[in-house]
Amino acid sequence: MLLHDTALIFGRYARQTLRSRFQILFGILMPLLYLLFFGPLLTGLPLGPAGDSWQILVPGLLLQLGLFSASFAGFALIIDNTNGVVERMRVTPVSRAALLLGRVLRDALLFMFQAVLLVLAAVLMGLRAPLWGVLIGFAFVGLLTVSLASLSYALAMKVRTPQEFGPVINSITMPAMLLSGLMLPMALGPDWLDVLSHLTPFRYLVDAVRDAYVGSYATAHMLYGVLVALGFAALAVTLGTRVFHRA
Repeated sequence: MLLHDTALIFGRYARQTLRSRFQILFGILMPLLYLLFFGPLLTGLPLGPAGDSWQILVPGLLLQLGLFSASFAGFALIIDNTNGVVERMRVTPVSRAALLLGRVLRDALLFMFQAVLLVLAAVLMGLRAPLWGVLIGFAFVGLLTVSLASLSYALAMKVRTPQEFGPVINSITMPAMLLSGLMLPMALGPDWLDVLSHLTPFRYLVDAVRDAYVGSYATAHMLYGVLVALGFAALAVTLGTRVFHRA
């Protein structure tokens, strides 16, 4: 029943997404702007011990796409709640976990599609990375999307208006972006900032994807990244499912 109900919810929101081309295209706009206007400034600069500037920048932009897009996914649930859609779903026998998982899987599929477009654009601009490294990067983006979308929907079930939801998300995503080293490696900054950045889980994901993009798979960064990504996803989905069960 869980798989059946999840497929039903996923299908509903997937069809809704396909009818909204603006959501698909404009969701990738900010990372593309960084790629087009910020990437050429870094070309040829020695940003890290391994890899060129594109292998440093593109992994960060991939995770930035997942960070911002998935974090704001809860806005759609607030609108559904306001219009009574969630209330009507509650009186059906559909699994409460499926109400979350169907939405999260739709978000993961959408952001994976946008990630492919971003990487293709980066290849045209000069990115060179091994295929396995690119695929590993997609896997990390997918896990990050599942994690943040689950938490975003859980928060959306707790607040009543977008005016309450937006400031909370902004206060979390902006420090996370700055401390994770999405744009530039944190090792370039002062020691205290590098130490502080290790308190955010996104730092480990960024380091792991950058290692993958230079073909280094058996590294400590990769191990920590996998453990943090899987643990964060399990915790977020569990928390989100409990909120939907209690709501």
